[in-house]
Amino acid sequence: MQSYIYQDATIAFVTAAAQTCLLIEKCSEHDREEWREQLLRLLPVLYLRTRLLEPAEKMLDEEPQRFVTEEDYNYVLVGMRELLCQDDAYLDVFVDQGIYTDEVQTAYISEGLADIYQELKDLAAAFQTGEETIMNDAVVTCREAFDAHWGQKLLAVMRALHAIQDSSY
Repeated sequence: MQSYIYQDATIAFVTAAAQTCLLIEKCSEHDREEWREQLLRLLPVLYLRTRLLEPAEKMLDEEPQRFVTEEDYNYVLVGMRELLCQDDAYLDVFVDQGIYTDEVQTAYISEGLADIYQELKDLAAAFQTGEETIMNDAVVTCREAFDAHWGQKLLAVMRALHAIQDSSY
């Protein structure tokens, strides 16, 4: 049987994750509309690739190493804030354990994407180690985090990006 990390679905997921990280890291090289459009094409692919991952078990007892530093996080956060400007903030309904409430809060595309970036970049860095057990556990951990929080953030960010009016239409 083929190792989990070399299955087609896992490779497709890791590829989408790496592409997302690169687009977030290089946001300052794009204009806002071009970047938004690329995200709106890539984020649904990331969501689908994550959902298509087969369940797997961790191989190590300890939690996978975290690679993204606070400086890394803040770097991408500030870059996206500067690019998005007034389009960064949006209103979102608070979701607690899958239950919607009447509480509306201001959320930020940049923060949602930075949180997602942190999970995906930790995964990508784990793959750079070349250690199969570390890579396996990084995929399992990232998929668990998707179910717990970043999947909802991804959908909220996509909705907010979709709502931004494109001045070229």
